[in-house]
Amino acid sequence: MNGPTTGSPPGMPEVPAPHTEAELAALIGLLTAHRSRIRSVAVGHGRDGNSRAAARAFTAAWQALGKDVLAVVDWPEHAASWLRPARRLTAQTPDAWVLAGAPAGVAALLRRLRRSTDWDPARTVGFASLGTPRLVELAGADTVHGLRGASSDGGTWDLRRGWTTHYTPAAAADAQR
Repeated sequence: MNGPTTGSPPGMPEVPAPHTEAELAALIGLLTAHRSRIRSVAVGHGRDGNSRAAARAFTAAWQALGKDVLAVVDWPEHAASWLRPARRLTAQTPDAWVLAGAPAGVAALLRRLRRSTDWDPARTVGFASLGTPRLVELAGADTVHGLRGASSDGGTWDLRRGWTTHYTPAAAADAQR
């Protein structure tokens, strides 16, 4: 497991660990896999520095591929309603969504996306901090079913039927054969 968050003192919000280059490459790989028709994305992130940096890095890498970023949306860790960021993320009907943030804030946003928009978790990828059973627990298994993402070591993960499954990086899996 990749240790998705840094240790925060009790009562303080979780802060995701900084993203890695392997993680960013794996995330791009998930969206550009063979026969992928994903061209446009909306990027969402928490307001902590590591989530902002991950979103900026992804946006730059995606645009360098000649692909479109329709929106970059942030949200607070705690809010009365996540309706505004949820609507901004889905307003332009992207092909996929990319999320960076701590599980607690993202879970609240995902619940709002599920209730109030046409968002689809199967068209959503996340950074390593979201590949944790904690996100399933906070958001609900039905809300996150199909969401997938990248691990800090370049592997991937997915959330299905309440389970979090991690896969080793392709290079490591090839070496084991």
